[in-house]
Amino acid sequence: MSGTTSPDNVHRVFKAYDVRGLVGSEIDEDLARAVGAAFVEVVGREEGIVVGYDMRPSSPGMAQAFAEGAASAGADVTLIGLASTDQLYFASGHLGRPGAMFTASHNPAAYNGIKMCRAHAVPVGLDTGLATIRDLVADGAGGAVPSYDGAPGSIGSTDLLDAYAAHLVALAPVSGRRLKVAVDAGNGMAGHTAPAVLGRLDVEVVPMYFELDGTFPHHEANPIEPANLADLQAKVRETGADIGLAFDGDADRCFLVDERGELVSPSVLTALIAARELAKEPGATVIHNLITSRAVPQIVTERGGSPVRTRVGHSFIKATMAETDAVFGGEHSGHFYFRDFWRADSGMLAALHALAALAETDRPLSELLAEYTRFHATGEINSTVDDASAVMAAIEQEYSSRDGVTVDHLDGLTVTHDDWWFNVRPSNTEPLLRLNAEAADADGMARLRDEVLERIRA
Repeated sequence: MSGTTSPDNVHRVFKAYDVRGLVGSEIDEDLARAVGAAFVEVVGREEGIVVGYDMRPSSPGMAQAFAEGAASAGADVTLIGLASTDQLYFASGHLGRPGAMFTASHNPAAYNGIKMCRAHAVPVGLDTGLATIRDLVADGAGGAVPSYDGAPGSIGSTDLLDAYAAHLVALAPVSGRRLKVAVDAGNGMAGHTAPAVLGRLDVEVVPMYFELDGTFPHHEANPIEPANLADLQAKVRETGADIGLAFDGDADRCFLVDERGELVSPSVLTALIAARELAKEPGATVIHNLITSRAVPQIVTERGGSPVRTRVGHSFIKATMAETDAVFGGEHSGHFYFRDFWRADSGMLAALHALAALAETDRPLSELLAEYTRFHATGEINSTVDDASAVMAAIEQEYSSRDGVTVDHLDGLTVTHDDWWFNVRPSNTEPLLRLNAEAADADGMARLRDEVLERIRA
C-alpha cells in the first residue's frame, strides 16, 4: 500500500471541500487513482465523468491516474486538459457529468489537490459525498473499489476552451467604449483562459505573467494578499489602464484594481454585480456571506432585491442558492456565484460583469464604484489562540451587555451595532481566530479593530 493511501494520510488530506496536500508525501498518482475509483462509486458511472487540471507540474500525471482509477470502476472519462476550475464547472454543466479538477488553487507550488463535483457542477463536500469517498479510499488499501466487477470504461479527450469562452461572453456581453485592461494571471490558469475569453472582446489587454508556471516565479497566485497585487497596481498606473484584473492559481477568484491603482473590495464587486443582475431580474434573491460588507444587503434592498445572509464557504452559498433560486451570490474572499452558470463560481464571469459595467459608462472605475463603497473594513486578521471557544465566549459576554448591540452565531460570533459590526470565527484546521470588522468611517473601524484584537490576544 502506498503511503499516501494509508488511512492516516487519507484523513489528513481530505478537507471540508476538497483533497489537498504536499506532492509526493501526501498526494501522488497512487492516491489520485484510488480517489478516481472511489469517486465513481459515489457519483455513479452511467453518465461518465470529466477531468481537468491546472499548470502545476504534477497535475497532468495525477489527472491521468484519476482517469485510470475512474475507468477501472466502469466510468467513461473525458479529459479536457489544461483548465481553470470554472472551466471544469462549465464542462460538468455543459456535458451533464460529474467532474474532477486537479489544482491546489492559491496554495504554493509544493501542493496539489482535487476539487470534485456532481453533474451540473453540484458541489461535493464532506457532508455530500466527500467523506464517503475518503472512507472508501482509506478502507481500500489503495486498490480499485471492490464492489465493481464489470467492464472498464474508456478514456478520451476533448477541448472545451472555445465553448467555455463563448458561454461566458454570452452571459455578460461587453459593449461600449474600448477599454485598456491589465490582467495579472499570476502564472496560473487565467493565462490559459483570459486570452480565449478577452480575445472575443474589443479590448486592449496588457498581459502580466500569462506563462503557465506552477512554480509561481513572480508572486504567489493568491490575490487576497495585498502584496501579490502590487505588480498589477504598478502596471495599471504605468500603462494608464482603465481597470486591472487579478486571478488566483485556478482562476476561480477575481480581484479588481481601479484606474488609480487602488484595490477594490470584493464586497464592492459583489454589490455591482448584484445591481446588474437585479436590473435583469427585478425582485430576485441575492446571497452574501456574513463577512461581506453591509453595503451589499443595503444595495440589494434598494434595488428591489431580497438579500439572504449565509455562512462562509462555497457549499453554504451554493446550497442556499439552490434553496432560494437566487440569481447571484458573492463572498468577500473573491468568489462569485451565478445561477446561469450552474450556481458555480467563476472569476472570469465576474470580471466580464465589471468590464461590461465600465464599458457602458464614460466614468472611470473609481467613480462607477463610489456608490457601492459605503463602509470601511479591516479585511481578515488572523490571531493564534489556545482556546477559541473561550475567547469568543468572553467577547460575547462583554459586548452583549452594551446598548444597541445584537449577537448571533450563524458562523462563529457576530456582534452588530448600527455604526459597526465584527465577526470572529475559528479556523477549521489551525488554532486561529479570524476577525473581520467594518465601521462607518476609517477612524471608527481602526478603534473597533484594535479593541477587539486586544481582547482576542490578551
